[in-house]
Order: sequence, then C-alpha cells, then structure tokens
Amino acid sequence: MTGGREAVIDYEFLRGWQNETPVKKLCVANTAASETFRFKQPYKMADHGSTENGINWIVGYIEYRELHAVLSESMAGFAHLYAQGVSKCT
Repeated sequence: MTGGREAVIDYEFLRGWQNETPVKKLCVANTAASETFRFKQPYKMADHGSTENGINWIVGYIEYRELHAVLSESMAGFAHLYAQGVSKCT
C-alpha cells in the first residue's frame, strides 16, 4: 500500500476459548488506499457466527497463523499507526 506516512488499523475480534481475542478481520488504510484481510478460525471449533454482527469464521480466507506476517507486511513503510479494535461476541 502506498500513500502517506500514517495509517489506521481497524480490526474486529472475537472471544476465544480462554478469553483470548482472536482477530477475525483486519483493515489497514491510509489516504490513498485500504486493504482488508479476513482470517480463518485459529483452532478447530464448530462453525458459528452471528447475523447480528456479521462475523462468521467460515468467510475467512487467510490462515490464522499468517496474522503476524500479514500485519507486518501491511504496516511496512508507515511511520505512524493508529489502531481501533471492536469486539464482536458470538
């Protein structure tokens, strides 16, 4: 992603087994562009989701183990990052 030296990271997460917060959707945006990533479930679980909040693990297309690599690559080149997280309970 090219453009200014500042970016906003918007992410949505769910509550996990031991109260961890697995990221479901991640969006990195600046004034020139944005890119959204949807992750698969981090571990084996029954398919579930919510029509109320629109989050469902089945729509993920990136392996959860790739979260760090995706985030690192997406943030490369930005001097200032701002994050906003939203919890989506299912």
